[in-house]
This record gives sequence, C-alpha cells and structure tokens, in this order.
Amino acid sequence: MKVTATSDGVALSDLRIIDMATVVAGPAAAKYLGDFGAEVIKVESPNGDSARRLGWALDGEDDSFFWKILARNKKCVTIDLKSETGLKQMLKLVESADALIENSRPGALERLGMGPEVLLERNRKIVVLRVTGFGQSGPYSGRPGFATVVEALTGYAALSGEPDGQPLLPPIAITDEVAGLVGAFSVMAALWHARRTGQGQVVDVNLAETLLQLMGPLVPAYAHLGYEQPRMGSSLPWTVPRGTYQCSDGKWVAISASADSVAARLLSAIGLSGDERFITFRDRMANRESLEDYVRCWVGERSSSQVIAYLQGLDAAVAPLYTMRDVFADPHFRERQALVEVDGVVMPNVVAGMSLTPGKVRHAGRRQGADQDVLCE
Repeated sequence: MKVTATSDGVALSDLRIIDMATVVAGPAAAKYLGDFGAEVIKVESPNGDSARRLGWALDGEDDSFFWKILARNKKCVTIDLKSETGLKQMLKLVESADALIENSRPGALERLGMGPEVLLERNRKIVVLRVTGFGQSGPYSGRPGFATVVEALTGYAALSGEPDGQPLLPPIAITDEVAGLVGAFSVMAALWHARRTGQGQVVDVNLAETLLQLMGPLVPAYAHLGYEQPRMGSSLPWTVPRGTYQCSDGKWVAISASADSVAARLLSAIGLSGDERFITFRDRMANRESLEDYVRCWVGERSSSQVIAYLQGLDAAVAPLYTMRDVFADPHFRERQALVEVDGVVMPNVVAGMSLTPGKVRHAGRRQGADQDVLCE
C-alpha cells in the first residue's frame, strides 16, 4: 500500500517539552523529541549551556557544532532560576508543559524549589525526566555524571582495547548519546501513560544503567559462569572470525561471521569448507586463534578491492573502514540524506524515517535568548 506523507514533523506537534538539561545526554533526549515536532523550549542560565563552547565552531562564531546539533529545533530562553522572578517564569512554563528534562545532581532541583512534588502539584500530567550519572538513589547518586567515570565503573573501558594494550575509553560521546535515546523513549512511554490516566510521573534515567544494558550477555555470563571478557581488540567472544584485517594494499576491512550461514560462506571462500574445527559457533570459539590466523593471511594476500568484491559476491559480511571523508562521499548516505545542511551547518539527519509523519531538522541551535518572547505567552 502506498502512503503519502502529510506534513513535516507532526507526530509530536501537540507536545511541549521544557529542556533545562545541559551538555549532551539530557539535551539529546529533548532533541529527538523536537526532531519529530514537539515544541522544545531550551532553558539556559544567564551563563548559557556549556555545550555552546564544547569543541569546534564555524569561523567567526562562538556556538559550537555540538550546540548547533543538540539545540536544533529548540526555542532558546534564558531564565535565572536563582531569582524569584526566574522561578516564577519557570513554574509558569511548567503549567503548560507535557514534560520537563533536567540533569542536575539529585537534590539540586529540590533546592531550587522545583522538586518533582512541586512540579506535579502545578501540573499533575507532567513527566519529569531526570538524567544523571548514577540515578536518584544509591551510594553514587551524588557523584557528577561524567560519561568517562561511568565507562570505567561499568566495565566498558576494561574490555575495550587490544589484548596487550591499555584499556580504552570510547572516542565519541556514545554513553551520553545512547542515554539520550533512552531518555526520549522513556518520556514517550510515560507520556502515553499520562494521556491514558491523567497522571504524570518522574522518570529516572542514568548513564551507568544505560551502559550496562549495552553489555548484554556479559552480565549473565559472569553471574552464572564467572566469565569476565578480556580485552579482545575488535573481536567478539561469541563469534569468530570478527575484526579488522589489513589487506595487501595497506587498507583495512571489517569482516564478521555472526551467523552460521555467513561463516560457512566465509570458510568456503578461504578454503576451509568442511574443516571440523570450525563447523559450529563453539567450534570456532574453541579454535579462535587458528581461524583468525587463516583470515588474516587470506586477507593480507589480496587487495582491499579484491577482498571486498569477492566476499560481497558471497553475501558475506565485509566492509571497508571509512573515515568521515568516506562517509561524506558514499552514495548510499547521500541518497538516504543521512546528513543534512541546516543554517549553514552539516549534521546528522533525524534518526528514524516515518512514512506519514517524518521528522525534520527545521533549524540549528540558536543564539542564547533568541525566543525570550515565549516567556510572555
């Protein structure tokens, strides 16, 4: 059945979201809601969100690329919450809002006179998303919510890196970004409940438990088997071969055999079809180093174009290792419009396509106080 889009960004057009969070995780949650039409009011202190000064910026501009992305589709207002006037302005906004997103340390919102009980008294349907490093309770709840600390304490850094190398932190803000997705999802779940019952609630999202979700089977593997994954470079413990391999021309490719059918095709390609050491997942796991040596040798004797063409012809999982330059040049990403230029800044497009109510990046992050008139409504 053919469907036709009705208009841009209407899926959440009846929602008003107050974003008083800072830096990445909380503002990212609001960004995703704004991408699909929610009216997001970004509330900053007189000093401005520190994301405005985080990383690179266009020549002659003060606001960073990070800000342009995180604050896209948002109205920007400045409120001094430490003043009586500012608190009144904020509480007035709360009365008309569907959700409020904040990422202060536990207790900070209460000290401002804006604890959840106050907000829910003003607006019984409001959803309050609280994004922190470790949650609203527990021994670590008062710690600052830095992703680096979380990545160390959840086991992520310990298993990231080469076997004989140092533990590595991720080179991008992956923990904050995933927490933003979790936050947006959680807000929508709570809003669905509010629409059905008229009851708002507090949503507790934290970086630590978000990252633990990404650990997947490593949690039960330790709980029941005592297994602790070592650093394995690009390998995975449950699928072999899997990793990055250097070709004869010096270029690198990524190869994975995460299904038996793919593994069979790959083994056939490198001359190991029927080898009893590599028939099942467990066989391949038990003979990991031997199989990886075969793959490294096979790949190393061929150019990257030969490896990719041959394995793609077998419908095996293989890809060249792209830099950002390669991503920009790739025809797939261009046709999909995965990158979009808005207000002179190129950034990732909306994260999901919707056939009837597509999201849209309507504008990049604005200057501080650009929409101050919202407070007069």
